[in-house]
Amino acid sequence: MNKNKFQIPNLPLPAPLLGSDAGSFTEFTVTQRMPDIARRVIVENQFSTDINQSLEELAAELPSGYLRPLTNDSGVDFHDWKRYLELYKHQRWVDVPWFFAETYFYRLILNITNYFQPGALPGIDPFLLQKVQGLEAAVNSIISLCSQVEKWLNESQQEGKPSKSSLIALLYFALWGNRVDLSLWSAFEDDRSSFDIQTQLNNILIDDSFAVTKLLTKSQNNRIDFVIDNAGFELICDLCLVDFLLGSGFANQVYLHLKPHPTFVSDAMIKDVLYTQDFLVKSSHPPVQSLGKRLTENLVSGRLVLAEDYFWTSPLAFWEIPISLKDELGKSNLMIVKGDANYRRLLGDRSWDFTTKFADIVSYLPAPMVALRTLKSEVATGLKAEVILELANTDPSWLTNGQWGVIQLIS
Repeated sequence: MNKNKFQIPNLPLPAPLLGSDAGSFTEFTVTQRMPDIARRVIVENQFSTDINQSLEELAAELPSGYLRPLTNDSGVDFHDWKRYLELYKHQRWVDVPWFFAETYFYRLILNITNYFQPGALPGIDPFLLQKVQGLEAAVNSIISLCSQVEKWLNESQQEGKPSKSSLIALLYFALWGNRVDLSLWSAFEDDRSSFDIQTQLNNILIDDSFAVTKLLTKSQNNRIDFVIDNAGFELICDLCLVDFLLGSGFANQVYLHLKPHPTFVSDAMIKDVLYTQDFLVKSSHPPVQSLGKRLTENLVSGRLVLAEDYFWTSPLAFWEIPISLKDELGKSNLMIVKGDANYRRLLGDRSWDFTTKFADIVSYLPAPMVALRTLKSEVATGLKAEVILELANTDPSWLTNGQWGVIQLIS
């Protein structure tokens, strides 16, 4: 891939997804899920009456009301958001591009709750309770996964070479950890089914995992850039993958790209990684504690680097990435892009034909990339027509129910 090639996809851009698309998951999100999330912020925090009233007003205006302006809250990205908002002045929430509506909704929650302002409640993560509960509820799964990773690491070190099969298994765990994305909980409270390996293998629509292992064995001292999605158990799955990549020799250095502030309920920030590291180190279970210690060692040595950028909380498509961040990602041997929202950003959250070649759209990327994504929105590419037809018959909600996944590599 030509690392100097970085531009808008060389294809006609389809229309963006909108909340006004009648009967769509997009409409359901803007008119029902987002109001539920705003109200959950009220319930799960101890904000003032004025803040709670403003959050309730936001929830009430989403189905049919108009975008409200952002007041100057001293946030680093405030002036960027003023510029983004110029395009959509005096428009309804359901009439602006869905990706813009969602990212602005979460930025507005921080504005309303005084996240950026100094005072009595600076920097309160309005979604912290859900993140902590998500981590604590997965203790048994965490113990099992950490035990397995330690076993795989020992086997790789004994054999003197990294295990491709173990890496593939961890790619699967990293993929399906996304099913517990907390932004869906308000809509699907009962949909937290356990990890069934055979079901999940059958439900991977595109599986380039073996090609990923071939790519990583081509060269030594690989740098991997990991665009992280959610905190909680999903982050544990990602950190186990990182631990194995560094411990087995598949990678010499890993960069984790994280959100600079709370967004999409459960998206991970640097402080969430550090909280998770501390959670692991303090565990009474040796394999879990060992993972925490190895992560600590890798952070201290610089083999694991935590980075943040306001691009990841912006409404911009991936091809609008700042030059400085593009150049940094261009140093990577492989980018791992996690989750549904990041996948939507890769495609500009537009209504591509599902059979459009994924590589033709993301040809702007500065380095090889694998997308690990469970489908939770009506955006998909690279699928075969017969697969789409079969899914439409067997599982009408396949695009949005989180039961189907892809591992798509572009090298």
